Amino acid sequence: MRFLYTLAWWLALPLVLARLWLRGRQEPGYRQHWGERLGLYGRRPASSPLTIWLHAVSVGETRAAEPLVDALLAEWPDCRIVLTHMTPTGRATGKALFARHGARLVQSYLPYDTGAMPARFIRHFAPRICILMETEVWPNLIHQCRRHRVPVVLANARLSQRSLAKARRLGKLILEAARAITLVAAQTPDDAARVRQLGVGDVVVTGSIKFDVLVPEAALATGAWLRSVVGQRPVLLCASTREGEEALILDAFVRASLPDNTLLLIVPRHPQRFDEVAQLLAARGLAAQRRSSLAQDAVVGPGTRVLLGDSMGEMFAYYAACDCAFIGGSLLPLGGQNLIEACALGKPVLIGPHTFNFALVTEQAIEAGGAALVLDAEALMAQAAGLLQDRARLAAMGGKALAFASQHRGATPRTMAAIRPLLIN
Repeated sequence: MRFLYTLAWWLALPLVLARLWLRGRQEPGYRQHWGERLGLYGRRPASSPLTIWLHAVSVGETRAAEPLVDALLAEWPDCRIVLTHMTPTGRATGKALFARHGARLVQSYLPYDTGAMPARFIRHFAPRICILMETEVWPNLIHQCRRHRVPVVLANARLSQRSLAKARRLGKLILEAARAITLVAAQTPDDAARVRQLGVGDVVVTGSIKFDVLVPEAALATGAWLRSVVGQRPVLLCASTREGEEALILDAFVRASLPDNTLLLIVPRHPQRFDEVAQLLAARGLAAQRRSSLAQDAVVGPGTRVLLGDSMGEMFAYYAACDCAFIGGSLLPLGGQNLIEACALGKPVLIGPHTFNFALVTEQAIEAGGAALVLDAEALMAQAAGLLQDRARLAAMGGKALAFASQHRGATPRTMAAIRPLLIN
């Protein structure tokens, strides 16, 4: 089965590279560092007493990995981390987050899963361990790790019932890869139970590392500045919105009975869609400004109804600047996005009905009173209007969100405790 999978990779490679080049039209980062994706590297880097390979596919996983990166570098002062990604936005996020670690953290794209390419990566960097964040399972990568005696850990792992069903449909290929994983540190007992159904031997429940992410002081400063240029206007943030959602949100916003002069701050999840959302705003005749056009001494004018968050790496700042936040990817059946960052900043959270990728944490936040479910865009605006017109209720819900985020911290030390034996043996 793995032979056919590998053959399919090699046959598809020209199409994969062509797609990469086409995506580079909107995101130039896709046209850079191709050699890394093909497992081609220059001179071998200086040796390190301990090299830890950590894979974070894109932005969300990279942010989630921050507490673990810091903990690993603190516990092993002589170690080096090789941080791999699949997307340019993930790589850019890692560069911004971990610049403070200097040469102790090296970035690269993950090589394609052809067998030979992951093998070249392993020989080049000589990692002692491979840590995959959340849900990444690559059969040839895991096979090569086993062949080179590199233990594989799936950290902060989550596996929905839908993903489990998909894995089962892939049959022997995924089951063999799962059985070759050395350790899984799962977010919840339900995640752990589903992972065990794939045949993984060693599974522990650690909680979500995302609760351990600390809000950077620089982000708070940027958020305070954004708030100052907005002024005293109520701010409704729609964060990490996905294709199809912005039109629903904007149409509902136009019809909504929100407090006078409410500013809608909308931040699409994918940067290649910033211009598309700007066109949606123009088509509706909504006076808008873009975050990228704000100079340090600028103001958001009183006639501006929408501020388009067209910047990368500033989500914490956007949360800090708003009064309440809607988490995108949840109005349509897209699985939702992480609401922990908003809760960690004490912001009331509104979230749509489609949260299967974050089901448990969403349920817990709602039960704690820090989040509220909205069934559609109209309900979103109605809930937001109620909150923005009742400052006491707004503050109380924000306090509950902060308490919820605080009480779930501690996944990082539990994950470290599980990983430690694999690095000291």
